[in-house]
Amino acid sequence: MEGPLPAADLMPDLTHHLATLGPFAILLGSAVEGQLSAMAGGVMAREHLISPLAVFAAAVAGTALADYILFVLGRSFRRSDFVTRASQKRGFARALALIERFPTGFILSFRFIYGLRAAGPVAIGVTRIAHRRFALLNVAGALIWASVCVGLGYLIGPALMTLMHSTAGEAAPIVAVVLFAFVGGGVILWRRRRKDEAPESALD
Repeated sequence: MEGPLPAADLMPDLTHHLATLGPFAILLGSAVEGQLSAMAGGVMAREHLISPLAVFAAAVAGTALADYILFVLGRSFRRSDFVTRASQKRGFARALALIERFPTGFILSFRFIYGLRAAGPVAIGVTRIAHRRFALLNVAGALIWASVCVGLGYLIGPALMTLMHSTAGEAAPIVAVVLFAFVGGGVILWRRRRKDEAPESALD
């Protein structure tokens, strides 16, 4: 008895749109939310919905570009409202302490440290770390981060798709991956905003 068809053989129109627009969604998701979008891209790559190279490139570009922009804001617009608010977050002081002790290691790893995803590059921007040094290490860190997150999604893809096939039929995997990437990312963003706003409201 033949097993279920690959997701790429189902719902041709949807898979076509995913192949075309998916990399842009992963790029945006990696810039705004991060891990969940990159992992979802890995799942879609494993299911042959999007090219693995396109997923990896989109994840690297999204996170590298977003963090470079945050670094520039911290470096060139230190007196802006955005940087001022960021410097008041609990993670900002923690980021500065880690940068002072482990500058290279911090730039390579801050994406993996909870609470420092946005505060990290802004904090680096207000330090004396050279612009060129950050640019090079930022790309290296993005490559490491994307390898881990996309790779993890690629590894768990078969288990996730098997579960979806067995519980909701053959059309479910595509829908599940899309919801996993976008709805899940929205929930994480909402929760992070709530946590960031809580300390500020307590100080008023």
